[in-house]
Amino acid sequence: MLHPLETRLAEIWPPLGWADVTVLVAVSGGGDSVALLRAMAALKTEGEGRLCAAHLNHHLRAGADEDERFVVDLCSRLGVACEVDHVDAERLAAGDGIESAARAARYHFLEKAAGRLGARFVATAHTADDQAETILHRIVRGTGIRGLSGMARTRPLADAVLIRPLLAVRRAELAAYLDAIQQPYRHDPSNADPRFTRNRIRHQLLPRLERHFNAEAAESLLRLGALAGEAQAVIDQLVDQCFDRCVVVEGPNGVIIDLVRLARHGGADIPFCPAEGAEQGRQECLPHRPRYLVREVLLAVWRRAGWPMQSMGMLKWDELCELATSATPSAKRVFPGGVVVEIMGGEMRLTRTTATS
Repeated sequence: MLHPLETRLAEIWPPLGWADVTVLVAVSGGGDSVALLRAMAALKTEGEGRLCAAHLNHHLRAGADEDERFVVDLCSRLGVACEVDHVDAERLAAGDGIESAARAARYHFLEKAAGRLGARFVATAHTADDQAETILHRIVRGTGIRGLSGMARTRPLADAVLIRPLLAVRRAELAAYLDAIQQPYRHDPSNADPRFTRNRIRHQLLPRLERHFNAEAAESLLRLGALAGEAQAVIDQLVDQCFDRCVVVEGPNGVIIDLVRLARHGGADIPFCPAEGAEQGRQECLPHRPRYLVREVLLAVWRRAGWPMQSMGMLKWDELCELATSATPSAKRVFPGGVVVEIMGGEMRLTRTTATS
């Protein structure tokens, strides 16, 4: 007989959808990931697919090796194949912070492990609490509509699909499940370390908001994230239409944006006058698309080209957007990542001169 948490997971992510393919579950040894592995193992009763686990030892604390042994032993008892790898997160963190370096290392490891195993899905144990903390973190740091939507339930991960089936499940529900099935798990003391921003949000900021401002602050953040996600989905459709009509990709390091066409398909707020001497059909001043949509198109250019976005802060995106929406007949700027941007003849030509990321 299934536990209510297992039944809920089956409703969220029906086993028939993954029973015949290989699924890789990211398992740190902590309560959330152990609960996900146990619940999925309980649901995997038929089908030709394999359920596998992946554990990355970051070597960030004294108990890291014990975490690894715990996960390997748990997988052995469940009959689940376990992929293990090691990384020195502190060494990788130079200039980028340990949290960011460890996260990047984890996803790189999961991508490679999924490729080796031929996994169709990579499942992580992010919860509703993680989602609320992520949205709050982005609000504090500064974000747009896409950031407010939080973590996506699914996204591509090389040839696999990353899925977060527990995004609607609270952390307390998972703890109750583990207690009910008498399943131990590892406690990571670094999760309480106030040096890490995520921990301060989890243990200080969010509880303070709930105590002094709104007892349902986490639920409010989740609702905000859901609404932002719906809005972003509409924006993404408009961006796709603009991209198809206005963007020409010339190899891996070259893109041309037809600014006049981008204007013609847009709103009616910002005038745009193409360069002097363009053909007759381009001589009229045209309304331009709303700046937010133009910025999203430019973001899509960067993402689809695989150009580095880390150094493209809001000021740089605004500068690029200003070039795309102004009446400047010609201009040339160099943006982070070695991307040269030229305005000429009603077009924006972007060329990446640096091949490395």
